[in-house]
Amino acid sequence: MLPELPDIETAAREQLAAVLTPELAPATLDLDADLVGSYALTSLNKVLFLTEVCEATGVGLAHFTEHDLATMRTLRDVTEALTRYAPKGA
Repeated sequence: MLPELPDIETAAREQLAAVLTPELAPATLDLDADLVGSYALTSLNKVLFLTEVCEATGVGLAHFTEHDLATMRTLRDVTEALTRYAPKGA
């Protein structure tokens, strides 16, 4: 039996909080805040965040083109994109 995957928004909040300096509480993150402008997410940290959230949710990073990744500007953008490819029941 496969382990249950976390809710996509919860996983995205947790993974984003983990790469921020200083780390913020996941619940305090604004879904509509710009990842770069509001949270000063570097390109490297964005890649780390997206890789980790894809792994945590069971969504393959290969689903996304470079353009898709570039248009993920907010946490809401990320959760909506991941939701399209989430395994059933995630």
